[in-house]
Amino acid sequence: MLEVTKTLELHLVNPNTHKERKLRETRDAYQQALQVAFDADCTTQSAANDVVVEYDLSGYAKNALKQYVPQLCGGSYDADELHDDHPVTFTNEGPKLDHQPQNHYEWYVKIPHHGDYHLWVPAAANPEHRPWLEALHAGDAEMGECRLLERDSKWYLHVTATRDVDTRSASDTNERTPVGVDLGDAALATVCHRDERGTPTAPDIYSDEASQVRHLRKTYFTATRRLQRRESERIAQTYGDRLWERIDHIIHRVSRAVVDRAQQVDHPVLVLENLQYIREQMDYGAFMNRRLHGWAFATLHAQIQYKAEEAGIPVATVNPRNTSKECHVCGETGTRPQQATFRCTNDECRVGEYQADVNAALNIADRYRIGESQPQTDQDSGQKTAGDDSATDGASLTGPQDSHSEDEPRPATSGTYAS
Repeated sequence: MLEVTKTLELHLVNPNTHKERKLRETRDAYQQALQVAFDADCTTQSAANDVVVEYDLSGYAKNALKQYVPQLCGGSYDADELHDDHPVTFTNEGPKLDHQPQNHYEWYVKIPHHGDYHLWVPAAANPEHRPWLEALHAGDAEMGECRLLERDSKWYLHVTATRDVDTRSASDTNERTPVGVDLGDAALATVCHRDERGTPTAPDIYSDEASQVRHLRKTYFTATRRLQRRESERIAQTYGDRLWERIDHIIHRVSRAVVDRAQQVDHPVLVLENLQYIREQMDYGAFMNRRLHGWAFATLHAQIQYKAEEAGIPVATVNPRNTSKECHVCGETGTRPQQATFRCTNDECRVGEYQADVNAALNIADRYRIGESQPQTDQDSGQKTAGDDSATDGASLTGPQDSHSEDEPRPATSGTYAS
């Protein structure tokens, strides 16, 4: 196993006036404490503590200062002077990451202010960092030091994350067996590959899990809306959080099962659809769009990616155009008389009717086989950039929320895309 460390950037989205003031107070107090401790030439943690203890900062920022100042004063850095603008550094126990896929901004971070007073702020992530955020949220990666900084009048939190990655993925890509994964509405995921003779193997179809998620989402929107009408906001929030925790658990279980399936194949590569093209093609009418947007394709996609990487399995993506419409045997464009059924229109093809999601999974795998793919880590995942101030995947269901109190869980409210 190889230990890999990466710095993740989270853009704190439009903090209100109160939170903006608190962030500036934290930054100013931190920089004052740093400057005074540096001027006092605090070469030990004890000496630094005697200085920073007087400042209105959280213990996480003070502990970071106690470690940092001695390094500046004759330690590993031996600095002659300070830069004008140091980021606020917190030890890893301070900031927290939360995932609320039902909200417009699905990622939230807790910024320590002072004492037991904290700020919960919605955050937009760099699309390339999503698998790491999923790993942090699931406890499969360890959070390290965090830094709060302001840049061009915008606030960012840089999070250091570390996780173990299997290094057994050194085989030539051309020798790999593509395992196709189709993400969909009727089945949360469908996994299939061809054996050494080119014959499709028995697929794994996660349709029961899809039904469970649909039921939980419907329950969430119905129950929370009813509770909100009765002005039971706190009960609605708690109940909604529990339902989404169950959805998260299902998605984690399915992503783990997909990777486990790939591990049973010699020299596998997991092949998924490129999310950018998936979102461009989501135009099936208002009802279907509401359902599809609630599936959190990017969440499942990211979890499969990071768990595959941990297992030493590479991940690639292909353009999903017509993967569900073309026959995996002859390539003819067919029809979908039912959601789960593909019918080939080529009279000479040996395929009459076929399970539609399995047909798509095989097409996805075959597109990798003929070279129509990119490594997932080398391409845009199709989500919006951190500077776009919007949710970053198809799970976005509500408009921006910023009305919760500072040390309470994030809101879970229905909105524009509620079904």
